[in-house]
Amino acid sequence: MTKEVIFSLIGLFLITSLTNILATLKSMLISKKIMNPVYFLVFIDAMIFAIVVNKVTSSQGIHFTVAYALGKPVGVFIGAKLEERLALGILEVDLFLNNKNKMIEIAEKLREVGYTVNNFLARGNNGDARYKVEVVIKRNEFKVFQNILNECGVSNPTLKIKNLSKVDGKITTTSIQAT
Repeated sequence: MTKEVIFSLIGLFLITSLTNILATLKSMLISKKIMNPVYFLVFIDAMIFAIVVNKVTSSQGIHFTVAYALGKPVGVFIGAKLEERLALGILEVDLFLNNKNKMIEIAEKLREVGYTVNNFLARGNNGDARYKVEVVIKRNEFKVFQNILNECGVSNPTLKIKNLSKVDGKITTTSIQAT
């Protein structure tokens, strides 16, 4: 195998990985209903795909097909990690506690850092009193929420976390960075 073929294989692998990173991000953006960047990603993906298919189908031997196939899962893996890091979307987090004082402490701490918080008296298993703290946060701020729970001495709480596709009105966020 010549240097030129090896560089072509590496390039094909990297380009295929890139297109799958874009495709993974596209799928995640569509699922979150963030459509404007999707159109651009689809165009770029189509252009690259046409070039790659031409290269793979016009090549001699299986090594170009293998380089193409290996680039796909690597691209999906990297795309998933990137999406996890970006943490796009909005969450509704419901925290359930047995201790009223802890519920008040956590609700007030969340309000202090800028979140809109609702808290309720609820009934849990067997009708026992439970306290619910409800907050809508950006997904990339979930770590801030977890840090507040840790500061208040709450570990392993009962949480109900829902992905929201849309919020009408405002969503308050915090300027505190997750550490």
